[in-house]
Amino acid sequence: MSNDKNGRLDQASKHFQADGRPKLAGLKNDYTLDDSEYDDRLKSLQKQLELIQQAYLGSRERAVIVLEGWDTAGKGGLVKRLGWTLDPRSFHVHPIGAPTEEELRQHYLQRFWRKLPSHSRIVLFDRSWYGRVMVERVEKFTPEKDWKRGYREIVEFERQLTDDGVRLVKLFLHISPEEQLKRFRDRLENPLKRWKLTYEDFRNRARWKEYEDAIEEMIEKTSTDSAPWHLIPANDKPFARIAGFQIIADRLGKGLDTSPKPLSPEVLAAAKDVL
Repeated sequence: MSNDKNGRLDQASKHFQADGRPKLAGLKNDYTLDDSEYDDRLKSLQKQLELIQQAYLGSRERAVIVLEGWDTAGKGGLVKRLGWTLDPRSFHVHPIGAPTEEELRQHYLQRFWRKLPSHSRIVLFDRSWYGRVMVERVEKFTPEKDWKRGYREIVEFERQLTDDGVRLVKLFLHISPEEQLKRFRDRLENPLKRWKLTYEDFRNRARWKEYEDAIEEMIEKTSTDSAPWHLIPANDKPFARIAGFQIIADRLGKGLDTSPKPLSPEVLAAAKDVL
């Protein structure tokens, strides 16, 4: 593995942080990670995230992870491995689909406010409020004046969260059109993956350029100092997972004391009597 690859993973929060308007078509996306390196890094990051989650317990710390990306980009694989790592009693995943009839009659951010974490908890949004300026824009579900206003509303919404102490991580998994075709074919041929494939996947692909423009503008207008976007090259799933884990660990653990909490005198006294 090259030094360039090592450096980008070790400092993923810095290297993959979006700066200005990205050019997705020109994004370097040929990183790979061998099985041995992947296993070693995953094990280390899982331990780090376990310690971070334990440090949040009983504190005012809380975090929100926003996960976006192209169809078949690997969002589910990243979510699955986070689920293997974090205790579900204080970690929750919100898969976001189309709004209900009731939600359509409300401000679009209202349904997300209800899902924000309380103290000590971490939540992940598998797709998010960014649907306003992506799918709603491209599919013309929302008038242009409304989705354009969404950039300002989202920045203000996220500023409220970070000002109140929420640690916010935003990840976008990017794959090439060629890689997406390979993954479509794999899902068609693999009976255990066919359930993931939908008609919308193919319909969305036909509008790749429109989505590409929307994603680039979204990142340009909503990546801020307090809530930056991280644009992860995801043609290689293991590389993307490790980069995602590293960014999450860096931002959730920044400035945090992850030393295991000492036992209280009462617990020590009880243990001494019993053991």
